[in-house]
Amino acid sequence: MENPADKRPNRSIDDLLKVMAALRDPKSGCPWDLEQSFETIAPYTLEEAYEVADAIERGNMADLKEELGDLLLQVVFHSQMAKEDGQFDFSDVVASICDKMIRRHPHVFATEDAETSQHVARNWESIKETEKAAKRDANEPAHILDDVPVNLPALTQAVKLQKKAARVGFDWPKVENVLEKLREETDELLVEIRNETMDQQAAFEEFGDLLFVYANFARHLQIDPEAALRSANMKFRRRFRRIEEILHAQSSSTDEATLEDMDALWTKAKFEEKSA
Repeated sequence: MENPADKRPNRSIDDLLKVMAALRDPKSGCPWDLEQSFETIAPYTLEEAYEVADAIERGNMADLKEELGDLLLQVVFHSQMAKEDGQFDFSDVVASICDKMIRRHPHVFATEDAETSQHVARNWESIKETEKAAKRDANEPAHILDDVPVNLPALTQAVKLQKKAARVGFDWPKVENVLEKLREETDELLVEIRNETMDQQAAFEEFGDLLFVYANFARHLQIDPEAALRSANMKFRRRFRRIEEILHAQSSSTDEATLEDMDALWTKAKFEEKSA
């Protein structure tokens, strides 16, 4: 049987650049694409990055191929808009990342040695700091946390902030110290929620502090808290779907079942999953 892929025309990055330029053509382009700006496209860029992560987590290579294409389109879209503004184009983006990779891997492209991934990471950070210093105004003081993007997912941002602070010694020496801080923050939150006249803003602050310490706990355990929470979310999806399936087989539904019914089915779904 003939493989349909054999009939597919060969495509290159140049073809994608031409497609994007056509979509943004002022006379014959797509009205929606022409209305977009860096600000309106940015949320789609973030969304596509998450779609890539989701495909990887599900181990679906077909979806990963498609999602990587969607993510690449975001880079091309931003590059086309920058080209129209006379700022830079896609070739500048490629040149920039190639130069950076060569510069930050002297153990591959130069004469330095790095026998472990930890050594590579230290070199990377050192070179990165040198690059930042070269860009910074001589009169502007250096702030350790400034290069942690404020629009990162909150848990990821928390870990990055903590890692930066830890490099200059601002860190708990043992994971047990983090556990003690967790108990302290939990107790402070309990004080707020047990108050008859609970201060919602105070509870908000204390809950944020608690999550921040949980992120630090994950860092000390060398666990990615975003990945761990995504895994827990998927587990919840699977088990709750199983509750719905069992109820449907019993000609019932979640609207008819009691909390006790669903809790028992949750335990059953959990047992089935662990026994599989």
